[in-house]
Amino acid sequence: MNGRSYHVPQGGLPGQTTLTTDTAVFTEAYAVIPRGALRDIVASRLPHWRSTRLWVLARPLSGFAETFSQYLMEVAPGGGSDRPEGDPAAEAALFVVDGALTLTIGDRRHTLGPGGFAYLPPGARWSAANGADAPLRFHWIRKAYVAVDGLAAPAAFVADEADIAPEAMPGTEGRWATTRFVDSDDLSHDMHVTIVTLQPGAAIPFAETHVMEHGLYVLEGSAVYRLNRDWVEVEAGDFMWLRAFCPQACVARGPGPFRYLLYKDVNRHMALRPGADR
Repeated sequence: MNGRSYHVPQGGLPGQTTLTTDTAVFTEAYAVIPRGALRDIVASRLPHWRSTRLWVLARPLSGFAETFSQYLMEVAPGGGSDRPEGDPAAEAALFVVDGALTLTIGDRRHTLGPGGFAYLPPGARWSAANGADAPLRFHWIRKAYVAVDGLAAPAAFVADEADIAPEAMPGTEGRWATTRFVDSDDLSHDMHVTIVTLQPGAAIPFAETHVMEHGLYVLEGSAVYRLNRDWVEVEAGDFMWLRAFCPQACVARGPGPFRYLLYKDVNRHMALRPGADR
């Protein structure tokens, strides 16, 4: 264990006396899926995955966020897949929040615990299994890789958050920092998956308005997050989905750090025709 905290979904079903008011919202610019929405009755299944269910947090939608999908996977002991990905153009990032993932890439086997990360390029030969006696839970982010002539696709790799020093944002004295699994200058990658940490009281002090789409899963803590024109309270287990150019800002509430797993698309030209590669 690396001493970090990662929220784990509970599933189940609320009691009949539970109030139905919460922060779930879907707008033309963003969506918030609160942790209380990840219940048994909305879980999905996938072909070729044994003893596995998942919650789909994001998928491409015309007119909304269009570049990625994100699953929160739950694999029972003995479960997994030898044919996990059916799309040869799909790249993947995996991030473990609970249990132990036995990940085989080619002929090499890796065991990833909470905080473990893997990047899998398009066409990679890989499998996933839960060989432990407790459930395995991990995020699986998928994107259609955008190839560039003369630029090789990235190689597969594994990492652990505990081994990566967070990079402080300028002028923040480390109160706002980013843990990067991929070098920002490596243009072979067309997506970044990072962990953003804000200490209590720290802020994103302006309305970020940019072309990158976002998926943000809150791993730990709570904050007040600006999404377009709205300020929304979010906590560990909540997911935010932002389309391009949706303004965003944030103030961490405390008492502990506010941390989230962040997806964004990067390093490619903008498509000028519908359906065209960038």
